[in-house]
Amino acid sequence: NDGTVVTWGSNYEGQLDGAPISAGFVAIACGSCHSAALHGDGTLVLFGSNEYRQRDGRPTCGGFVVIVCGMCHNVALRNDGTVVVWGGGECERDEPPTRAGFVAIACGDHHSVALHSDGTVVSWSDGVAHG
Repeated sequence: NDGTVVTWGSNYEGQLDGAPISAGFVAIACGSCHSAALHGDGTLVLFGSNEYRQRDGRPTCGGFVVIVCGMCHNVALRNDGTVVVWGGGECERDEPPTRAGFVAIACGDHHSVALHSDGTVVSWSDGVAHG
């Protein structure tokens, strides 16, 4: 109950590299070969593979309330309702939303969605149909 992150499993592609060893985390999300942990102070820790820049460009400011991971990208929701996206290399070509007021976010392998407080849903993706 102290918010310590525990990892296990294959480290074949570096999934476990750099996992945080401190306490105080309140949420965690996993991508294909990387993970993101949300600390209680609103900061983020990214660990695992960086092949698609999943850790590069990580926001260094605080104020985050939700973190989710796609296959090779991350989406975070700030306490002011803005959405921040990074990683993915070619996985994220479309533009994410730029306005404030979002209340929820989610990711698939190659796409992301955000729910606005007015009930509208915004989606963006890599622009390639998969499936």
